[in-house]
Amino acid sequence: MRGFGDLEAAIMQHMWDVAGPVTVRDVHTALTAERPLAYTTVLTVMDKLFRKGWLRRERDGKAHRYTVAITREQYGAGLMREALSDSGDREVALLDFVRQMTLEEAVALRAALDTFERKISGR
Repeated sequence: MRGFGDLEAAIMQHMWDVAGPVTVRDVHTALTAERPLAYTTVLTVMDKLFRKGWLRRERDGKAHRYTVAITREQYGAGLMREALSDSGDREVALLDFVRQMTLEEAVALRAALDTFERKISGR
């Protein structure tokens, strides 16, 4: 799992922000409000995101309607997992990560760890 390219990221941000299925035309219209893009460019990138498993699609007449296949949070967790796996020393990487956290983030991490420990221990 690698990070998205610039346009992939913009498309995925838009997809995560909308609640339901969208067409390429919908995404193209939203993105061209900020920068000029060819419709075919958006179509190609969305097709690539579909083929990579990031988007789902269903035929709707001559077009497709796309939805996300993974949440923003799942994507972020996957990036963190990959970074941890790629680090030379996982313990050092985790310690450095924790040192950079705010108090609120550390509290959230502790709560997540507590929940996970309860789940795997069956409590």
